[in-house]
Amino acid sequence: IREDHSLVLTREAAATAAITATTGADPVLLEVFANLFMAIAEEMGATLQNTAASVNIKERLDFSCAIFDREGGLVANAPHMPVHLGSMGDCVTAIMKKHADMQPGDAFVTNAPYDGGTHLPDITVVAPVFVDGAPAFYVAARGHHADIGGITPGSMPPFSKDISEEGALFDGIRMIHAGRFDERGVREVLMRGEWPARNADQNVADLRAQAAACAKGAEELKRACAHYGRDVVTAYMNHVQDNAEESVRKVIGALKDGHFTMPMDGGMTIAVNVRVDRASRSARVDFTGTSPQQPNNFNAPGSVTKAAVLYVFRCLVDSDIPMNAGCLKPLEIVVPEGSLLNPRPPGAVAAGNVETSQAVVDALFGALGVMAASQGTMNNLTFGNARHQYYETICGGAGAGRDFDGQSAVHTHMTNSRLTDPEILEARYPVWLEEFSIREGSGGSGARHGGNGAVRRIRFNEAMTAAILSTRRQTAPFGLNGGGDGAKGKTTIIRKDGARESMKSCDEREVAAGDAIEIETPGGGGFGK
Repeated sequence: IREDHSLVLTREAAATAAITATTGADPVLLEVFANLFMAIAEEMGATLQNTAASVNIKERLDFSCAIFDREGGLVANAPHMPVHLGSMGDCVTAIMKKHADMQPGDAFVTNAPYDGGTHLPDITVVAPVFVDGAPAFYVAARGHHADIGGITPGSMPPFSKDISEEGALFDGIRMIHAGRFDERGVREVLMRGEWPARNADQNVADLRAQAAACAKGAEELKRACAHYGRDVVTAYMNHVQDNAEESVRKVIGALKDGHFTMPMDGGMTIAVNVRVDRASRSARVDFTGTSPQQPNNFNAPGSVTKAAVLYVFRCLVDSDIPMNAGCLKPLEIVVPEGSLLNPRPPGAVAAGNVETSQAVVDALFGALGVMAASQGTMNNLTFGNARHQYYETICGGAGAGRDFDGQSAVHTHMTNSRLTDPEILEARYPVWLEEFSIREGSGGSGARHGGNGAVRRIRFNEAMTAAILSTRRQTAPFGLNGGGDGAKGKTTIIRKDGARESMKSCDEREVAAGDAIEIETPGGGGFGK
């Protein structure tokens, strides 16, 4: 693979690829093509980062890019956001059903949580890749937009109860037709409703960047087909997924049945039963007993729940394979309809994607007995006014396992973004970053200790609305096998005169110039006595 990620095979290797397209994967070429598919997704991500306008995508890297087969199955992705990647395939298949008349040069946009999406700020652009006159593959780029409207700047409202309060809804519309960008149609959606997007220009710029990322992915896939043949590329997409399936089946063969019930803040509960069938090397993951759908925004769409399960079982595979749809084939996932993990519309979902997904991962690792709870939250901080809107997730402690300590002050599990550099944060927004440090002593004790959380304090230079959407303020990240719990999180408003006001797990405050917000994130649980 060259530096520009183009694949170069010897004449003999190319001949082997053509033969094994029908007879079964060559082990060396399997790895080569897997790397090629991941490299294409990485090129898409680089294009998106370089052309995006928002801090959220350009600096925090809150985006994901991936390629999909003809049926919409995830083939490969760059190492972006797990909660995006495991759910994007549902977006692709939804677009396929809705637009059977798609043409070369088309691209579609969706953020519909009940049709393959996650929550409204995560907007996905999907494009078909035409080869020989028909859609042969699909590419998609998902980005978290800093504001998409809704009742709170930053579009992560702590108190939404209906999805209409969370922002603009793109229900799989055609954004680009035969290469022509429909900016008027996009802006109409952004400005629709009682609480329209606060910075439509930035939304449009980021959507154009996502379209550019998809165009890059389509270009690279077409180039691969031109060089090696569509049949070879298609065959190795299938081989890569088959290899992932077999890798997960090997892992399942070494697992034991498990059950875990985990409380969340606010009285909600995640319950999961894992039943292993060793004969077929398959597993049933059953969430029966989980809390019913809530009158808040912690409801996680089914695609988010599936993404969390995919992530956990991919983590158990101790080999370098792409996370793809093949990982799910040995799994039967049971999620009761109308539950917290499979809600009915129009339930609000803003926190389901970021908070409940983390709880699902912790509960699954607990049921399998392999890892204590990580911080279990993304500590979603938003602040803004009519001129500025900002969103970030804040790192914390990772849980410990049988043979490893938890890492300190890292983004864990379903999030893989980073925090904005202080210089850029202070240049783009009227704030000072006063402290960003490790929260010493917040990790759980044990034979293997949990990672420590972080302390982050931001002072405002303008009047704004500041909001926190989080968990693990009432419940602690659990230790496992006798390990100690991690410390709970804490959020505090510090007024200009020094007065301190505690904030709830989900809360918002009006802040004046000179006020500050301080977030102390949870630690990870310890493992073993």
